[in-house]
Formats: sequence, C-alpha cells, structure tokens
Amino acid sequence: MAKSQATFMKKQLEKNRQKKKEDKEHRKQERQQNSSGGDLESMMAYVNEFGEIVSTPPEKAPEKGPEKK
Repeated sequence: MAKSQATFMKKQLEKNRQKKKEDKEHRKQERQQNSSGGDLESMMAYVNEFGEIVSTPPEKAPEKGPEKK
C-alpha cells in the first residue's frame, strides 16, 4: 500500500508542477500581448529649467559665449 500512495503523490506533484508551468507561460504570453511597446523614446524623461519632469525634450537655447563690452 505504501508504494502505491508514494507513486500517486509523485504523479500529483508532477501534475501540479506542470500546471504551474503552463499557467506561468500563459501569464507571460498575456504580458507580451498587452505590453505598451517599451521602446527607448517612450521611456525618456527630461527635466526642464524649473526642475519639473516632462516628456518633451528641452528646446535648444543659444549658447552664451564670453560677453563683449
């Protein structure tokens, strides 16, 4: 009797492992389908002259050279 119970438990454990693996794969596929792209441009953030985080790049300001008198 003990041997058959051990075999049954092994089968149940293997079945549970397989189910977990399939669930994990399913969740992975859902994440990939629902992802918002993840390209570098969408992840960029800039800081403006007031220290606020904005999504648009700052405008190029003319460089200030040495002042002439």
